[in-house]
Amino acid sequence: MHLLKQEKFLVLALLLAVAAHSGIMESAAEGGWMAALAASVVLIAAILAASMSVANHAEQLAHKVGDPYGSMLLTLAAVAVEVIVLGIVLVNSGTPTLARDSIYAAVMLDINGTLGLAALIGGFKHGEQSYNDDSGRTYTVMILTAMGISMVVPEFVPSQSWALYNVFTMVALVLLYSVFLRMQVGPHSYFFSYSYPDKKRRPAPRQDAEAEPESGATTSVIVMLAGVAVVGALAEALSVSMPAALAGTHAPFALLALVVAIISAGPEIITALRAALRNRMQSTVNIAMGASLSTVTLTIPIITLLAMCLGQPLQMAMTPVQAVMTVITLVVAAINLNDGQTNAIEGMTHLVLFLTFLMLTAIGL
Repeated sequence: MHLLKQEKFLVLALLLAVAAHSGIMESAAEGGWMAALAASVVLIAAILAASMSVANHAEQLAHKVGDPYGSMLLTLAAVAVEVIVLGIVLVNSGTPTLARDSIYAAVMLDINGTLGLAALIGGFKHGEQSYNDDSGRTYTVMILTAMGISMVVPEFVPSQSWALYNVFTMVALVLLYSVFLRMQVGPHSYFFSYSYPDKKRRPAPRQDAEAEPESGATTSVIVMLAGVAVVGALAEALSVSMPAALAGTHAPFALLALVVAIISAGPEIITALRAALRNRMQSTVNIAMGASLSTVTLTIPIITLLAMCLGQPLQMAMTPVQAVMTVITLVVAAINLNDGQTNAIEGMTHLVLFLTFLMLTAIGL
């Protein structure tokens, strides 16, 4: 009973998933664009609630193992949610550019939105916030490499060679992330950790350990798996209502990609902002940049394989506007994350880029 009370939002999301698959949400979607929009809002809120529960238990496990393992758990949990939502919506909508737009939106949201807002509010509260600059450089160069070979180079590949290049891309990205993972948890794990000057105050995590018997490791894993299953069920209903709502409101279809990115990144954003407010910028950098890297190197191979197996059309090459925004973002990140300290000005540069991305999305670019 205590667990049910603690996970009341996940239970509500489960009940909504049952209602959605009983035909209630489909009936709402067929009742006009206003009903479809209302159903989509409810489904998005439920998916966020379920994903928050997944992230909460991933965070509890993360506290046990510490950085960089903890940040890795959080990002992998978010990627699992994103892959499920994106895969289901992609199969049901059949839109070849949805995966590309969602991954692009996720990178903009993670680097410019999450990291930018965290550095801005953290800078106003703490001034300059320190982190290990090795992590910033490593993340940036790997994201640039991964997005370059998977989302820029395909524009120049002849159509008759797409299948072969897709296979190469999947293998290359998996190898890239495997080496990164080996480095992150192996001999170079110190790249992704930082020794804070106020480490004498670190006994605080013991409070989490005292509360841990209420949500042990086994319970956390079970709740995470249940949450991911609920997210998948809700995403299937969303793939019906959201396109109907977008068609009725004449909103750009790229908005659906942004919604998918927000759903997967929502819990991470909250966790990263909390870390910045606690003057733990290393955790923020690990979460924001690690989420972008995981999204590109893990989501693209899985979605590409799914599309190839199901015969779904897939367009991963970015548009010129997307490519320019990505290059500007990564150049700014490379400069800002090169000195081991963030401040409000650096945060504002990324936040302005994120607002630019939102404006471009609103006008259909």
